[in-house]
Amino acid sequence: MIVERDSVLPLRLAQANFERMNISKKIAGLLAPLFSLRGENDLGVGDAGALREFIAWAARHGFGAVQILPVNEMYADFSPYNLRSAFALDPLVIETTPEAVPWLRRKKFEKICAEHGVEELRKGDVDYPKVFALKRALLEAAFARFNKEGDDEDFDEFCEAEREWLEDYTLYRALVDCKDDNRKDSSPAFARVWLASQDDDTRRDFVHRMRFFAFVQWLAHSQWRELNAFARALGVLLIGDVPVGVSIESHDVWAWPELFETSLSCGAPPEGAFQDDPFTARWGQNWGFPLYNWRAMSEDNFAWWRRRLRLLRRFFPLLRVDHALGFFRIYSFPWRPQENERFVHLSDDEARVITGGALPRFVDYGDETLESREHNRRHGEFLMRVFLEEVDSFVAEDLGTVPPYVRPTLDALGIPGFKIPQWERNDDASGGGSLVAGAEYPRLSFATFATHDHPPLRTMWNELFDRTHAPEGADHAMREMRELLDFCGARSLNAGQAFNRDVHLAFLHGLFACNSWLAVHMITDLFGSDMRVNVPGLAVGNWATRIPAPIAQWNTLHGDILRELPHMLEETQRV
Repeated sequence: MIVERDSVLPLRLAQANFERMNISKKIAGLLAPLFSLRGENDLGVGDAGALREFIAWAARHGFGAVQILPVNEMYADFSPYNLRSAFALDPLVIETTPEAVPWLRRKKFEKICAEHGVEELRKGDVDYPKVFALKRALLEAAFARFNKEGDDEDFDEFCEAEREWLEDYTLYRALVDCKDDNRKDSSPAFARVWLASQDDDTRRDFVHRMRFFAFVQWLAHSQWRELNAFARALGVLLIGDVPVGVSIESHDVWAWPELFETSLSCGAPPEGAFQDDPFTARWGQNWGFPLYNWRAMSEDNFAWWRRRLRLLRRFFPLLRVDHALGFFRIYSFPWRPQENERFVHLSDDEARVITGGALPRFVDYGDETLESREHNRRHGEFLMRVFLEEVDSFVAEDLGTVPPYVRPTLDALGIPGFKIPQWERNDDASGGGSLVAGAEYPRLSFATFATHDHPPLRTMWNELFDRTHAPEGADHAMREMRELLDFCGARSLNAGQAFNRDVHLAFLHGLFACNSWLAVHMITDLFGSDMRVNVPGLAVGNWATRIPAPIAQWNTLHGDILRELPHMLEETQRV
C-alpha cells in the first residue's frame, strides 16, 4: 500500500461531486477520434480547427457533450495512448493555418503545402510521417517569423508558468532532434553538462531548437484553451482522455526516472472480447508502458500526477481516466512488447524458462484472497481521492475483468463508471442472465455501446446475424440479438435481419433512453458506419482511419438519421 489512510469515505465528498456535475440533467454525447475528423482547412489529420467545427455541429444537433481521444504528444508509433509526454500537446493537433497562426503568411503556407502534396494527404487515411513533416515545416516557418518580430510577452509568461515541465521537455525534444542523440543514457543534469561543453555555435543552435519546441507548445496550449471556452459558450461539455501510461522513451521517464518501474511492462489480462490477435488471446494486452512507482510518487504528494491533471483541466471540463482498474492493481509483463512474438504459442512453463521464472501477473497483488482484494481496493481508493483533489470530477473507464470492489468504491467516491449494454448482465445461477435494463443504470454512469477498442454497432450486429446462419451457435446469436432489441425498447422488431435503418434507430434511441447521466455514441455509430478505429493487439493499421466525408457534408449525407434526432433527444429527456 502507498500510505495508510482511513478508507471510510466522507459523505460530503461524494455529495459534492454529485452537485458539481449536475447529474439531474441527462446529456447526449458523441465520441470522435480527433485524427478522424475532416475539417474545412484539412491538412491530412483532424486538429483544433476540425474539432471546433465538430463542436459547433454537435451543438446545432442537440448534443451536450463531445468526447475525444488523448491529445498529448505521441511516440513514434502514433498511438494516442503511447505518450512521448504527459504534459506536451501533439503538434498534429495544432490548427496550422495563416488564420490560426498569425506568424504564418499565406504565400509561405501555400508554398509549403504544395511542396508536401497536401491534396493527396487530404485523401484516404492519415499518413502520419508525411502529415507530421508538413505540420513541422509550417510550424518552423511560423517560428522563423516569430523570432524576427522579437519577444512576445504572452510567450514569456507561458514559459515561466510551465517551467516545471517545459524546461526539461524542450531539452529532451531538442536532444531527440539531434543526429547525435545524447538522450538515451543521460539525464537532464547530464544533458546540461554536455550542452555547456559545446562550442558557442552548437550551443546557440541547440537553445534555438529548445525555444522552437516551447513555441509549439505555447501555440497548442493557447488554441486548446480557446477551444474549451468555445465549447462552453455553446453549452457543450468537452471530454478529454487521460491515458493510463506513458512511453518508456517518454520525456517523463527521462526527466523523472525514479517515478517509474521500467523493468515491467503494463497491460491487461486476456479477455473474451479481444480474440482477433493470437498473442492478445493467449496472454492479454502488453502495452509496453513502465509501471508507476507509487511509493516514490507519494513522497512529494503525487506532484507529477497533480500537475498533469491540472494541465488537462485547462482544456477539458471533464476527463476520462483510462483503464481505471490499473490504479487498483495493474497487470504486468516481464517482457517488452517487441518480444511478444516469442511467447505467442508457449506454455507457462516454456515462458518461465525464457523469463527466469516470471509470468504476467497483477501488481501489487492478484485478487485471490480477501487480504489482497482489500489491499487493492484501498490502493485504488487512495489514488482516486488524490485525483479528486485536483479535478471536480472524472469518468473512470472501468472495463475489462472488473474486480468486485472497484465499482462500489467508485460509487462511494461519486465517480461515474462505464455501462456497455451488451456486457451488463443480471446474475443468475448459471452465471449468465439477461441484460440489465437501461432504466436500472445508476444516474452516475457513462453509457456507450462502443469505445475506440470495439467493433462498431453495424459490425457487431451483422456478425451476430451471420452466426444465426452458422451450423453452431445460431440459437445463442439470435438470443443476443433479441436481448439487444429488448434493451433498446424495440421488442417488436424482427431480430433475424441484417443491420438496417430500423435496427440503427433502435440502437440510437435505446442508449439515449437509459438512465445514465452521459449517453455517448461513437460518431461512426451515429452514422451507422462500419469504420473501426483500433483492434487491440494489431501491430499495424490502427489509429489512422478517417471519416470519409468532411463535417460540412454530414447534414447532407446523413440527413435521414439526423432528422430523427430532435424527437429522439426530446423523448429521452436529453435535450
